[in-house]
Amino acid sequence: MMTRKFIQLDTIDSTNVYLSEHASMFQEDMVVVVANYQTSGKGQGQHSWESESGKNLLFSILIHPHHVPIHRQFLLSMAGALSIKRVLDEYVDDISLKWPNDIYWRDSKLCGTLIENTLDSQGIKNSIFGIGLNVNQARFLSDAPNPISLFQILKHEVNREKLLERLIDSFARQLDLLSVDPQKYVVKPYHESLYRKGEAHLYQDSNGIFMAILERVNEQGQLLLRDEQGHLRTYSFKEVAFIHTKKKNY
Repeated sequence: MMTRKFIQLDTIDSTNVYLSEHASMFQEDMVVVVANYQTSGKGQGQHSWESESGKNLLFSILIHPHHVPIHRQFLLSMAGALSIKRVLDEYVDDISLKWPNDIYWRDSKLCGTLIENTLDSQGIKNSIFGIGLNVNQARFLSDAPNPISLFQILKHEVNREKLLERLIDSFARQLDLLSVDPQKYVVKPYHESLYRKGEAHLYQDSNGIFMAILERVNEQGQLLLRDEQGHLRTYSFKEVAFIHTKKKNY
């Protein structure tokens, strides 16, 4: 069983930054840092995370996944996203995983994640998995295009402490399954839960807007789209954008 340490903070710039700066201090297998409010919550790239103080779940998890090869490190993102989905499935239907790092309810963003891996000569030394889950926030004031919270879906508040406990337990279980059989317990269910998989939608890359079917995500974490001409296009993070509009069949 993994040894765990929990750290509760009121306000901090970023739980990911906190763990990154203090990683060498901890001996436990898993360290969880939770904050009521983050002044500089981190998202993918330069994005920040909007969250009303005391309403949502903002936390980061430090682990040491030495058994995961560097070239397959996106498995950690898959496993982490699946662990969140399995818990949210107990609250609402229609949860999916949007590449590369979001959890969606229908076409709205319910949760964002950010994984930061530290590598050394032996492989993956540390992984910090940051999670921002919209729980009890009633209104979103930023210009984010499609946020939603559990409160807005369910029309009632959710106990954040119990939800957090379920999420941490689910994360630990998913890590165990990752070490048993990655293909069976991570890759396959991840693709079964992938947002827009097998559907034709509009996307945009550096050359413009195009229609394509989302086929899969490869071991390197790249998105594979098949366009109307039958060509398979491969994209890394930030190289392609999802366009939210009605799907078209072809």
